[in-house]
Amino acid sequence: MCGIVGAVSNRNIVPILVQGLQRLEYRGYDSCGVAVYDHGLKRARSTSRVAELLEQVGAGHLQGTTGIAHTRWATHGAPVVHNAHPHFSHGPGTDATAKPGRIALVHNGIIENHDELRAMLQARGYGFASQTDTEVIAHLIDSLYDGDLFDAVKLALPQLHGAYAIAVFCKDEPHRVIGARAGSPLILGVGKEGGENFLASDAMALAGVTDQIVYLEEGDVVDVQLGKYWIVDKSHKPIQREVKTVHAHSGAAELGPYRHYMQKEIFEQPRAIADTLEGVEGIVPELFEAMGNHRAGEGAYRTFKDIDSVLILACGTSYYSGCVAKYWLESIARVPTQVEVASEYRYRDSVPNPKTLVVTITQSGETADTLAALRHAQSLGMAHTLTICNVSTSAMVRECKLAYITRAGVEIGVASTKAFTTQLAGLFLLTLALAQAKGRLSDEQEAAHLKAMRHLPAALAAVLALEPQVISWAEDFARMENALFLGRGLHYPIALEGALKLKEISYIHAEAYPAGELKHGPLALVTSAMPVVTVAPNDALLEKLKSNMQEVRARGGVLYVLADADTRIESAEGIHVIRMPENYGALSPLLHVVPLQLLAYHTACARGTDVDKPRNLAKSVTVE
Repeated sequence: MCGIVGAVSNRNIVPILVQGLQRLEYRGYDSCGVAVYDHGLKRARSTSRVAELLEQVGAGHLQGTTGIAHTRWATHGAPVVHNAHPHFSHGPGTDATAKPGRIALVHNGIIENHDELRAMLQARGYGFASQTDTEVIAHLIDSLYDGDLFDAVKLALPQLHGAYAIAVFCKDEPHRVIGARAGSPLILGVGKEGGENFLASDAMALAGVTDQIVYLEEGDVVDVQLGKYWIVDKSHKPIQREVKTVHAHSGAAELGPYRHYMQKEIFEQPRAIADTLEGVEGIVPELFEAMGNHRAGEGAYRTFKDIDSVLILACGTSYYSGCVAKYWLESIARVPTQVEVASEYRYRDSVPNPKTLVVTITQSGETADTLAALRHAQSLGMAHTLTICNVSTSAMVRECKLAYITRAGVEIGVASTKAFTTQLAGLFLLTLALAQAKGRLSDEQEAAHLKAMRHLPAALAAVLALEPQVISWAEDFARMENALFLGRGLHYPIALEGALKLKEISYIHAEAYPAGELKHGPLALVTSAMPVVTVAPNDALLEKLKSNMQEVRARGGVLYVLADADTRIESAEGIHVIRMPENYGALSPLLHVVPLQLLAYHTACARGTDVDKPRNLAKSVTVE
């Protein structure tokens, strides 16, 4: 969500800025823009794609050696050009639509006290050209500017309440860009030639430009100039941050033979699971010390021995992976587990337990609600923290003591697929590690589980071969406006995930229920125009599930069933069955979710929606 790129160089940096925005398009946005210094402030903005912005830049011959660029996901103000970033300041008493003032700024996050700041600045004579909270920051810095932009930014930041990552430059000080972060990610890229330096919200934006990255910490302010930079911490004391070599390959974003990134990522799941499990020879707690985050005396083994419960914090698809993990953790490891929606947890009164293992799940490691929930749990005295995350350099990994890094690779499609299944793989390993630490996993059980996990890539490949059958279902679903998804036990969260995928990218209203709840309300919605997708593994609840299916058929509903081969559920009038290749026991959710991903994808294709960039959604949700 929202991308920032900034640069100071001796060469024209507009191509670098725009290319950086293109590499961040996958995060989701509804407007974009670029501003440079060229004998004053100049910019181009668009509510279309970055490709259209590039055409504007070329037509206007926009160029400069200092500049900033942005992709915006609208929060304050509609996605129209005058709300697009970058924003310019306008001096007191000047017309906000007149020529720009001296400050240019881009911003990720939300400024919660923007109304009060706007009123204060209007009283000082500042005019506003947008409805955004961002323009307030530009005017505030302008009002504090006295010849040194770094000082003006430092004075402005304590007045901002909320989350932000900003990049700002001033026409009176060419070759200088100031960055700051609090609650939203920002990195510094150290250039390799000509003394140039960069800012970005994601290292991928700088792929091919530099691999020398400094991850700014919470509260940092950075002064970026030609051939030099310096950083101060939240107390405004000078500090050194480690320069890391980060290989953010842009090649990961190539579509290859696929029609959309989502389709590519669905078919990458066998490889992603294999990569995530690479090097796992046995179940040991040390698997969760891979990042070296643990402190002396606080390694995974001691933590796993000491804790008596698990609290999982996550949002969206990651939350559903946590719901699956609850079944595993309680049935295999015998550890009481609670799963909380991160955005709700931090705002309710809860009963903290210092012996709880707090587990966060996030693809990006920058999800604002999940980071805030983690910090809230820590503030309550729950110090045992672990994350399942796809980005080893993210804020979440840095803030948790233990981590398991999934290896899904870059996920471009907004609707998560391979990130979800690799999260499940990491969570199953966590379940086994906790079970072992507590003496609840025999050698025979460990061997059987490891064998099943190693077979997952082949099993997933067999499920992907069902795509032609799923396409025939999608042709039916494309004509519908509503759908129900049913599951029982650890497949209920898979039904939830299937419904989420369908609504995200096809815009069909979809809901999921535990199948036993059907008769307690949702059955009233069932008609021939309401397809009912049923996840039907051959487990202890199969016969109960069959009874729920009969309730649907008795009301004229049409069933679409994902059935294990030995369930004895056959296709008939009003019942469409896709037979799964094999029963996979505890790991069955990883297989059953794949046809649901394909169903959503092919239904969206049939309806002609923007599969990879669904309306109103963003990939990395870095605002509350």
